[in-house]
Amino acid sequence: MRGSIYDGRPKTGDGSTPVFGPPSSVYQTKMKILGIIQARMGSTRLPQKVFMDIGGRPMLEIVLERLSQSKLVDEWVIATTTNPRDDALVAFAQARSALVFRGSEEDLTDRFYQCAKEHKADVIVRATSDNPLVDGAFADVAVREFLSSQVDYAGATLGKTYPLGLNVEVFGFDGLEQAWREDKNPAWREHVTPFFYMQPERFACLGLTFERDVHALRWTVDTPEDMAFARAVFAHFGRWDFGWREALAACEAHPEWGAINAQVEQKKV
Repeated sequence: MRGSIYDGRPKTGDGSTPVFGPPSSVYQTKMKILGIIQARMGSTRLPQKVFMDIGGRPMLEIVLERLSQSKLVDEWVIATTTNPRDDALVAFAQARSALVFRGSEEDLTDRFYQCAKEHKADVIVRATSDNPLVDGAFADVAVREFLSSQVDYAGATLGKTYPLGLNVEVFGFDGLEQAWREDKNPAWREHVTPFFYMQPERFACLGLTFERDVHALRWTVDTPEDMAFARAVFAHFGRWDFGWREALAACEAHPEWGAINAQVEQKKV
């Protein structure tokens, strides 16, 4: 994995990027790295998709199990809403002894901030419940890149070379608190992280990039076609704990899978 830093900060005399101080003090001491998986029942294009079956298990359970294989993230929390229809998500988490947090339905920035504050997080790893092929190994690489590069934000959203749906985003609590206090854009607050990467003049953002461009592969689940694709991949392996690189190799060996959801248009942020 390679990363490209998107920042608007001045360069040194030789054209290189100067060494900036870390975004917060978390680099100086042992930090708590908290993974937050956002989930709700009210999907507009595929209602209740988080509980849809993939290989005999709910998609949310698969996402939680795969991300929990991370060696660097201390805890994973399912962050849902206070809407009564999401009571089922709370029951789901409690039945599996998983951590759960309830917050604002529309203001994701507030939901993430309040969750991170409650769990005393220093670094936050943001994941979504509709990406069943993301895994803990990918999350660990993103965390390492974030820490070693000392940026404000890291994620594959900027790089656009990984499959769509293979992504986590990493940022510090200090930056999240700044977004919570300053961000007045409801569209940005609905997605948490545009506050960082839409302001490169203010924040150093690291775009995670793969060795080749496979971004045309659609691994997120937002439509019935996406779900059919995910089920085909998991049926091929017959288990949930395969790595994302194994999934990539299988997808490239079976281009007919990609044809299932190739025509689905991604919603714009």
